[in-house]
Amino acid sequence: MGNSDLIAGLDMGSGRVTCLIGAPEPGTGRTRVLGGASVPCPGISGGGVISIIEAKSAVERAIGDAEAAAGGVTVADVVLGARGTHLRSFNNKGALNISRTDREITSEDVRAVVANAATIPLSPDFEVLQVVPQSYSLDRQRGVPNPVGMEGRTLEVDVHIVTASTSQINCLTKAVTMAGFDISEIVCGLLATGDLLVTPEEKDLGALLLDLGGQSLSIGIYSQGRIRYSREIGIGSDFITRDLAVGLRTSLVTAERLKIAHGITGRGPEDGDLEIEFHRQDGRTLGKVKAREMMGYLIPRVEEIFSVVADDLQGSPYPDLAGIGGLILTGGGSLMSGIVPAAEELMGLETRIGMARPEQVVGDEKWLSPVYATALGLLAGADSARRRKGIARFIPSHKSAWWRRFMAFLRDLF
Repeated sequence: MGNSDLIAGLDMGSGRVTCLIGAPEPGTGRTRVLGGASVPCPGISGGGVISIIEAKSAVERAIGDAEAAAGGVTVADVVLGARGTHLRSFNNKGALNISRTDREITSEDVRAVVANAATIPLSPDFEVLQVVPQSYSLDRQRGVPNPVGMEGRTLEVDVHIVTASTSQINCLTKAVTMAGFDISEIVCGLLATGDLLVTPEEKDLGALLLDLGGQSLSIGIYSQGRIRYSREIGIGSDFITRDLAVGLRTSLVTAERLKIAHGITGRGPEDGDLEIEFHRQDGRTLGKVKAREMMGYLIPRVEEIFSVVADDLQGSPYPDLAGIGGLILTGGGSLMSGIVPAAEELMGLETRIGMARPEQVVGDEKWLSPVYATALGLLAGADSARRRKGIARFIPSHKSAWWRRFMAFLRDLF
């Protein structure tokens, strides 16, 4: 395997930059994860860039560490995943009249009708990020999965459109290019995650996907095989960590460890008196807290987060959750102990943690963690697109690591 076969997925959001590097596994149709890394980034808040210099530094560290973890490989391009409250989405329709005498629908017709649906008025500071066809109609016959080769006079399409702040996309792009990397594609992180984690059956029957990041929450509703609704909300699992850190007078690192390890399990009276030891904020003084008291800091914020989700769904096509068969949780917030039963109780939906399926992605178990879900979706999606297009060389390999860093150094000087 050469460097030309490598694919890199870069997730920039929720105060972290995460990168996974992989390659196609010959003869299986799967993507093999070779290595990855996730580093904190104070230059990004909830998916938006607030410091180009710090974002650029985090990109360098994340990709550099991922290259080292992948065995010292070198990548030149990345598939960039965007997220955050600057993303906005809605559904739209497009139509195309077929005037040719044969009336046979071609792939060019399909591209044209999707482009027609994506031609929408936008304010100057927003741009279309991604367009996802939901369903086609041919001469008013709905539910056509693929109209290519069929005949008709009028081709129509329903699409899901994600738009993004142009300034934020430019800032994300600038941070990556300043670090010495090219961007092969920019996609909505939630859509990449959903393509990976939501099964075809769940998409068909109806499912709710929640990507609970540190500083943002991504919501996706699937029905009849496609994404129907998506939303980014500025609340995340870091809020829970901060509540616990303040309540226990401990560090954020310790609070995060306690949150993941103990979470909101053990609600029964027999478990409430369980004492949990931890270090105070000074790192030396030993503290103790009963499980009941710790849950008193955690549960209100967990309830608030799911309440925000429920309130948002009231304005969606599924206000009463009818037609939604289940809830898939992912992101770093889904690692908190007890989050699944809490979600089932608060949302009234059967809940599972989203995991990549073996027929899609393989690799060390740590790279398949929900922490890496978006980067994993970017990786698998790019590999799948490359296979469909028959592209043999996706990422150029002529840029060595030292040359890339030298050019980034020159860009910083001038």
